Amino acid sequence: MSVRKKPLVVVTRKLPDSVETRMRELFDTQLNLDDSPMTADRLAEAVRTADILVPTVTDHITKDILDQPDCKLKLIANFGNGVDNIDVSAAQERGITVTNTPKVLTEDTADMTMALILAVPRRMFEGASILNNGGDWPGWSPTWMLGHRIGGKRLGIIGMGRIGQAVARRARAFGLQIHYHNRRQVAPQIAEELGATYWDSLDQMLARMDIISVNCPHTPGTFHLLSARRLKLIRKDAYIVNTARGEVIDEDALIKLLEAGDIGGAALDVYEHEPAVNPKFVRLAKAGKVALLPHMGSATIEGRIDMGEKVIINIRTFLDGHKPPDRVLPSML
Repeated sequence: MSVRKKPLVVVTRKLPDSVETRMRELFDTQLNLDDSPMTADRLAEAVRTADILVPTVTDHITKDILDQPDCKLKLIANFGNGVDNIDVSAAQERGITVTNTPKVLTEDTADMTMALILAVPRRMFEGASILNNGGDWPGWSPTWMLGHRIGGKRLGIIGMGRIGQAVARRARAFGLQIHYHNRRQVAPQIAEELGATYWDSLDQMLARMDIISVNCPHTPGTFHLLSARRLKLIRKDAYIVNTARGEVIDEDALIKLLEAGDIGGAALDVYEHEPAVNPKFVRLAKAGKVALLPHMGSATIEGRIDMGEKVIINIRTFLDGHKPPDRVLPSML
């Protein structure tokens, strides 16, 4: 460890003021005051100079960056739950511990997911845009802007972890029938509580659902899990909601289905090449065929502060010579 009285902690993005203040009190902290994403060169410099790096989803901590010959990094305390931005195996090979911030964003992300599940069938984004853009609204009509009720519909959840289960609890309260696909079945008591039906075959589930919610992490095994072939299995009047990671869906294939009217619609909070959003999605949004949000699923003040507190706990536990509570290992991915 460094001979500094306090370890040098490099934070890659602007965090809530209370979190940054606490980090400055505890550590020799280098903040990113202008909040601009770090380049690969700046990240490499941080790896060479910092004892601890606090990156976010926008920072790609690759093997090349970690392979700096004078790398002194000992801990990567990720400000976020997903660690697909970090080469965890390369970090482990270099003896660098990786942590994340699980559990604190579950309810916030589930809230946003449920909001989109409600918004798309009821055409809320489409209706709001008419007034927001100064469109001509002639007044109420019995046949205008008709959507679909969600009560009694089948919701297929891909990924029944903490967030998937939180979505299921909300959806059941709205009268949705809960179905799910996961690497393994949830505990019997949870399945009973949620009234959830397990599908071992993702293909079979997709073909029978009214709404699909993507709630699984992005890993090598889930990249384009919803491939062109699988997307074609989804019913023509069904919807997709994705608040997980953009890489889980083959965006080009989804765009073709939306353009052809071969799927009912979609709501996306995440994108395959963030922060870039495919211009075709934007055109489809203007046509009312897709609802787009700028990665807001976990964006609450409370959630961001809770994330920061988890980061601090992981750092302090590590510095005290103990295993951090939120350590991530390659075998967990």
